[in-house]
Amino acid sequence: MANFDEIIDRKNSYSLKHDFARERGKPEGLIPLWVADMDFRAPDAVVDALTAASKAGIFGYTVPKPDYYEVVRGWFSERYDYVFRDEHVITTPGIVYALAMSVRAFTEEGDAVLIQRPVYHPFSEVIDDNRRKLVNSPLVQEPDGKFRMDFTDFERKVREENVKLFILCSPHNPVGRVWTRAELEQIGDICVKYGVVVVTDEIHCDFTYPGYKHTSFTTVKESFEDIAITCTAPSKTFNFAGLQISNIIIKNQQLRRKFRKELDKSGYSQPALMGIVACKAAYEYGGPWLEELRAYLKGNLDFLRAFLKERIPQIKMTEPEGTYLVWLDFRTVASSVEDADDLITNRAGLWLSEGSSYGPEGIGFQRINMACPRSVLRQALEQLAVAVADRG
Repeated sequence: MANFDEIIDRKNSYSLKHDFARERGKPEGLIPLWVADMDFRAPDAVVDALTAASKAGIFGYTVPKPDYYEVVRGWFSERYDYVFRDEHVITTPGIVYALAMSVRAFTEEGDAVLIQRPVYHPFSEVIDDNRRKLVNSPLVQEPDGKFRMDFTDFERKVREENVKLFILCSPHNPVGRVWTRAELEQIGDICVKYGVVVVTDEIHCDFTYPGYKHTSFTTVKESFEDIAITCTAPSKTFNFAGLQISNIIIKNQQLRRKFRKELDKSGYSQPALMGIVACKAAYEYGGPWLEELRAYLKGNLDFLRAFLKERIPQIKMTEPEGTYLVWLDFRTVASSVEDADDLITNRAGLWLSEGSSYGPEGIGFQRINMACPRSVLRQALEQLAVAVADRG
């Protein structure tokens, strides 16, 4: 069994999460619960496969073979009823890279690209940096804290702004929604109606909590296959983002050719050896490890929920349906972004993800990454409770 309680010292390992506080304008010594990687060892099968590959001592150009595609297809067909062929899969160094390539492949400068804030900040960046027009159809928060799509606003903006591309986050980062089949169908029907290409970031698909099941957008309706680019990766699930491997699934031949042409223009060709090795091992042998991880994360979520209710009831938690990221409402304990930073960084000694980075709709919120040993999560929450109590 995996030991998720193990404390692994990641300092001085070139870890963005642990080694770059000063470079990111933070004091040293904070408990880092910000960027979305986990403080858990990857499955033994992945580590063993990487070790065997490294012992060969040769790290040349690498191209996936049919056995690679077979395990990728098996993972998604068995878990999500998502069936596709080898030729539908294009490897990229990561999903954000694929988002940028999609923006360039399916739109022209000045074209409108729609997102739903608050959402993962690179969505905005790949639109702005490529000189496209960002259109936002914000999510709406219900009184119970749950977020939903505003379909009326969405269709109006698609129509009035002549939107060409929609980037969907599913499951949603940071608000933790696992979109239902009905929600995906409604949003997809609008996109089919107006000829909008849908790029769906499904990197968190393997993290859902009891009672919720991820539905891949492309599987909802056959017509969606002709407008969809499905972005997947093993990196969040098995904690090897640094190996830079993603599998982009595009069934429509015309869209696939456009996407591949943009990759060629960027100069990207073969994926990295270790990414291929890790992905194949993870999807082939990592299932049991993932089930243990999901159970541990549920325990962390239960602990977080109970702690906030008992010790810091002023901070409200948006109940996540998926992901290991939790959206926290700090608006009753901090009056501004600067005030929240002082409370969290200087007084509590924590490093969380500032909500405003996900768009103006995120002001007053913080995202916490709870994929860490429970003792670390407990210590972080204790420090936050003391900091809030000291302010009165």
